[in-house]
Amino acid sequence: MKTSFLSLIFTVALCHPLAYADEPPISVAELMSQWAHVNYELQDDNQEQAFEALMGAAKDYTHKFPQDAEGHIWAGIIYSSFAGAKGGLGALGLAKQAKQELEHAIRLDGSALQGSAYTSLGTLYAQVPGWPIGFGDDDKAKELLQKSLQINPEGIDVNYFYAQFLYDEREYKEAKTYLLKAQAAPPRLARPLADKYRQQEISTLLAKVERKLRR
Repeated sequence: MKTSFLSLIFTVALCHPLAYADEPPISVAELMSQWAHVNYELQDDNQEQAFEALMGAAKDYTHKFPQDAEGHIWAGIIYSSFAGAKGGLGALGLAKQAKQELEHAIRLDGSALQGSAYTSLGTLYAQVPGWPIGFGDDDKAKELLQKSLQINPEGIDVNYFYAQFLYDEREYKEAKTYLLKAQAAPPRLARPLADKYRQQEISTLLAKVERKLRR
């Protein structure tokens, strides 16, 4: 997949602290849009550099607007996505930073962005290794994901990530139920790129579930 050099430069420029005196270096909507590009369309060193820049932009925003739960949610999503892309020992530190941001967002407003902090935090608990290496905890993951489902029962992300959790728990029939809900979720007009790639992930996981159910 080819990288857009101009897009990468744009991302870096967005988080340059000297470019903005009285305005945030990037809005939540721009963080959201840039995350989809970096997470899905960049690879290898280009992705790592862009994630570093995007983390800087998220930090600038949360420092300027510390009471904005949405900013902390997106900071947490960016940290956790970078952790997933990076892997290795460095990923755990990023995951811990993501956890702090998402927990802070929940303290500010757990319902912000339709409970997205619960979705992302639950996914972190599901994916991070457990004690003594990390803070992973399947029971906590399930609790948080179900809390997010209570807030946003039709959401594409929470249904997909809960289905992923159920798949990992070998609960394939139930996982299929939530994948079909995710597949039928209404499109998010402000997030066409994210929806496009999430639907691809849903289809991939659904195919894996179907194979398991046929055995």
